[in-house]
Amino acid sequence: MVKKTLSPKTETLLYWTGVLMAIFHIWVNTVGVMPEIQRNAIHFGFVLFMGFLIFPFSYRTARALKWLDILLALLSVACALYLVFFEDALHARNEVPILADLIFAAISIVLMLEITRRTAGYIIPCLAITFLGYALWFGQYMGGMWQFPGVSVERMLYRMYFAPDGIFGTIATISSTFVFLFVLFAAFLLKSGAGDFIIKLSVAVMGKMIGGPAKMAVFASGLMGSISGSAVANTVGTGAITIPLMKRVGFSAKFAGGVEAAASTGGQLMPPIMGAGAFIMSQWTQIPYLKIVGVAIIPAMLYFLSVAFFVHLRAKKDGLGVMEDHEIPKLSEVIKEGWHFFIPLGVLIGLLMAGFTPTYSACAGIASIVVASWLNKNTRMGVKDVLDAFAKGSQGMVTTGVILLCSGIVIGVVLMVGAGIKFSIMISGIAQGSMMLTIILIALASLVLGMGLPVTASYIVLAVLAAPSLEMLGASLIGAHMLIFWYSQDANVTPPVCLAAYSAAGISGSAPLATGVESWKLAKGLYIIPLLFIYTPILFQGSWFEVAEVSVAAL
Repeated sequence: MVKKTLSPKTETLLYWTGVLMAIFHIWVNTVGVMPEIQRNAIHFGFVLFMGFLIFPFSYRTARALKWLDILLALLSVACALYLVFFEDALHARNEVPILADLIFAAISIVLMLEITRRTAGYIIPCLAITFLGYALWFGQYMGGMWQFPGVSVERMLYRMYFAPDGIFGTIATISSTFVFLFVLFAAFLLKSGAGDFIIKLSVAVMGKMIGGPAKMAVFASGLMGSISGSAVANTVGTGAITIPLMKRVGFSAKFAGGVEAAASTGGQLMPPIMGAGAFIMSQWTQIPYLKIVGVAIIPAMLYFLSVAFFVHLRAKKDGLGVMEDHEIPKLSEVIKEGWHFFIPLGVLIGLLMAGFTPTYSACAGIASIVVASWLNKNTRMGVKDVLDAFAKGSQGMVTTGVILLCSGIVIGVVLMVGAGIKFSIMISGIAQGSMMLTIILIALASLVLGMGLPVTASYIVLAVLAAPSLEMLGASLIGAHMLIFWYSQDANVTPPVCLAAYSAAGISGSAPLATGVESWKLAKGLYIIPLLFIYTPILFQGSWFEVAEVSVAAL
């Protein structure tokens, strides 16, 4: 959903709340000492408080905070503080909650469902309600392996509020640590001027080629995606420049929008940030984040090459896409002006390779952005710039945080009822032991989920339900999750809910559905390239020469 105009008072409140949120998360992930569930509860409070103000119940009175939104925002804070102050008492009660526990748990779930409806639509809340209903009531009326005896409302509320697999559990931990800090890292990098540098670098490298503006979009989206981790932000950030250029040299509006959306979708596949899914995968599988990044980089490059190949064919066919010489800056001048933007990425990757945690590496990377910005007088970040980056990063975290926190409800119920194993057994039964048929079924499930769920939620649902079926057939743990991670990305380009494509259509002026179909056709590498994860384990355990050999063969 698109954030609409808010009142100045609301904007000011959101600004300083965002600054406070960023400072808290940096403190608690570096020198602060706080129990995990308390940190996650405060994270919940910040995310929902800001969410109810950014996405009010109605925009018809946009210049005034409506009492309902204020009430819901304050209730979110109250639910978080109750958990912070009474954690020890909740532990002592040992799954025998008192009435106050149940009331705050119920309010937390209702608030979570409502803010998810406002930020991400009805699909995720409906999915969560369906799983809750299955565990509480109608599971006992189903036959075969899907029969479940049910749990009491009291036990369900307690687990969702206090258990490690509830709202404040594993997924909330990922949201309040890795994801938030990397979103903040991206906000700082973009605030320092890295976005403009990426566009100039892309023009300098690709401008003189056939289909130059379209290839520039692919190149820029790869670079921008490596730091933003958001396909929609990537589309809006680079598309504002690349889409008009593509149209000017003769590409149709829907093709220009489709190229940008397809290329921006690949941004979530490009290390080091890779969106929230990579952090979820690391935490869920206990595979080091650095290993996931190492495995991901070659396939991500292949994806961008596949999109560029489609662009080249279209440009060749129609004779389109050469930019004027005066529009193309000299590469040497661009690098001379913006070389310092590579320093924070070097710090981030270097610390990860040295064995430091992703949270520490991200915090050090943020500090290095501020320091590196002073190497060029045109990009120097002052106190106001730092505060702006704090606020921008926190506000940019709201939608992602809401989706992750609500996904905690789905995961908690799935684990409680054993739905993951049941779903995997069902897929295995249909596929009759065929790995390829299993992959096709998962791809179809991803396609359907992508029509209604955003990327992160799609990956979480598929990872919980479908990954075990691939492992049963001999796929490696990282291979199964990487394939599902890739397939979940089609949520950005699969109509009718394809936010990246719709964002591109808004810039190009083309029909949203037609742009979505065009981007879906251009993004076919999402389905083919991930097969490498299943059928070529060399990517995980081969030598550099063997990895290079497989990469060339894939081309």
